[in-house]
Amino acid sequence: MFHDDDLEQFDATGAAPLPADARTGRVSNRGASIWYAECGAGPAVILLHGGLGNAGNWGYQVAPLVEAGYRAILMDSRGHGRSTRDGQPYSYDLMGTDVLAVMDLLSIDKAAIVGWSDGACTGMVLGRHHPERIAGIFFFACNMDSSGTLPFELTPRIERCFSRHKKDYATLSPTPDTFDDFVEAVGLMQRTQPDYRAADLATIAVPVTIAQSVGDEFIRREHAEYLARTIPGAELVMMEGVTHFAPVQRPDAFNGAMLRFLRSLPDWADDQVFRNDR
Repeated sequence: MFHDDDLEQFDATGAAPLPADARTGRVSNRGASIWYAECGAGPAVILLHGGLGNAGNWGYQVAPLVEAGYRAILMDSRGHGRSTRDGQPYSYDLMGTDVLAVMDLLSIDKAAIVGWSDGACTGMVLGRHHPERIAGIFFFACNMDSSGTLPFELTPRIERCFSRHKKDYATLSPTPDTFDDFVEAVGLMQRTQPDYRAADLATIAVPVTIAQSVGDEFIRREHAEYLARTIPGAELVMMEGVTHFAPVQRPDAFNGAMLRFLRSLPDWADDQVFRNDR
């Protein structure tokens, strides 16, 4: 069973490569060119990566999704990876419109969201404002208001993750020399957004699992418990032996929780296919 608990391999080589037969493209939306990839067939699952990262961070999740009968959709958030951005400030609402633009281009009426950190916030914003498009949200490792974060402490593991992001940005970005400005712009969003109150969370009407690592470096366990209590029908899943970086640290554990959530959802596509993980 693969482990990369200290992110040494992730720093050195990144996650597993995306499949060579992935179908890729771009969509223009509100001042940005958004890169996406899709693999497999069946009900659509959109994987939204964390801040400063890119779609390649999901390399260990794509094959299990495809093997289980899902259509995996990946995208680089605006200004991340291969996607561009204009001068608009980052916001989770704006990034949510990018997700909808990809869905519209690919004729996806409804999709499940698997979100990691910033990607989880974007997924929750979509679940609140566009429930007709969202089958469910697997919300991993993020806060929905500023009280949910822990005091920042730079650790070797975080340094390795940051190193990977910096190298990927230099390789993938159409503006490879602007990494410092990129970090500051994303950081401003993270420090000030989202700002959901309990009343806002109570209006979320799609299935939600709040997945939280016991050792998360950024998010308070109490905040994850609060989200699970406050969002109607939400489930809390605590993950042992991992931190904020579970999808690349122990993919088997993360993928098991992700697939259990997806199997729990009502069917959300007409072209259902046999899921051989059942």
